[in-house]
Amino acid sequence: MKITLLGTGTSQGVPVIACTCDVCRSSDAKDKRLRSSVLIENGESTVVIDSGPDFRQQMLRSQVNSLDGLVFTHEHKDHIAGMDDIRAYNYVLKKKIDVYASSRVQDALKREFPYIFEDMKYPGVPEINLHTLNNQPFRVGTIELTPINVLHYRLPVMGFRVGDFTYITDANYISEEEKEKIRGSKVIVLNALRKEPHVSHYTLDQAVELIEELGVERGYLTHISHQLGKFNDINSELPKHIQCAYDMQVITL
Repeated sequence: MKITLLGTGTSQGVPVIACTCDVCRSSDAKDKRLRSSVLIENGESTVVIDSGPDFRQQMLRSQVNSLDGLVFTHEHKDHIAGMDDIRAYNYVLKKKIDVYASSRVQDALKREFPYIFEDMKYPGVPEINLHTLNNQPFRVGTIELTPINVLHYRLPVMGFRVGDFTYITDANYISEEEKEKIRGSKVIVLNALRKEPHVSHYTLDQAVELIEELGVERGYLTHISHQLGKFNDINSELPKHIQCAYDMQVITL
């Protein structure tokens, strides 16, 4: 299985518009972060988790020419705003695209993209097959995903386990029951917004502590803000088996 981290930044990305901090002015490519998203491929099927505002750019730079399913973690704009661009896949693949989301996220999609769901559709709008996620494992092509329920302050968010890989973005609480779904993973990608406390995201220390608690072999930190610091500086502070992720990083399992 091949995992590509399409974006590893927070809702504003890095650099942030009009910011002149050292991180936003960094010339290191690993300090340039699009909004968080991940691509999962197994040689037969291709899945993308979340389509934020940078979805088009991410698909182009990763040369994703086929898409079997788009899966959503939650309804915040930095995770759903780019869904309109799946219409390119409708045209190329000549089929509807399967979209997977909870009932609550589906309601948000209908508010954000009402033209997709109208009975009398404008020609050329995205064509999708909408699938409702609950707590049960599901398949996109030949890739099986197991939902992991986490909280983003009070907002329910879904993480996902795919084989030995776990992906969790936008979280600051995971119940003991849901943690059991993560244990045994070889790799986890987990959000770590900054060092200072935040109402709805894990801090750097909290993310590291959770990875250690769960006993995961390798941890990569995502959904990173410019407030965390530069890639190389933060990595020098971390345990060897945990590191900041970066855009276009490839993980194989």
